[in-house]
Amino acid sequence: MRQAIANITLVVRDYDEAIAFYTGALGFALLEDTDLGDGKRWVRVAPQGAETALLLAQADGDKQRASVGNQCGGRVGFFLHTDDFARDHARMAAHGVNFLETPRHEAYGTVAVFEDLYGNRWDLLEPAARGPAA
Repeated sequence: MRQAIANITLVVRDYDEAIAFYTGALGFALLEDTDLGDGKRWVRVAPQGAETALLLAQADGDKQRASVGNQCGGRVGFFLHTDDFARDHARMAAHGVNFLETPRHEAYGTVAVFEDLYGNRWDLLEPAARGPAA
């Protein structure tokens, strides 16, 4: 049996500002933007070539609006892997992404925590090489 996580919902303040951030600042691809009527849309974004996408869901009601930017209780909740940390860190910083720390080298790779436009915390991570040559 094969299973995979297809989408992860991220509650956002506004569809269009979220699309602009994820496609512009982070370089994600806009996979789908379908009008569902009554102001709702099915919006999916993902890093180039990724199997799992973020489903951007515009907050509806006070409870959902209160969760925007705090979906993981202030912890890092999202992990963006890269094959070139320096390239992506520089591009993201040039697009105004707020990094909360300077890049650091850990046994598992090069990493820095950043916030998305709502304050959700992410790791930008280039995993360390694995295997006999590492």
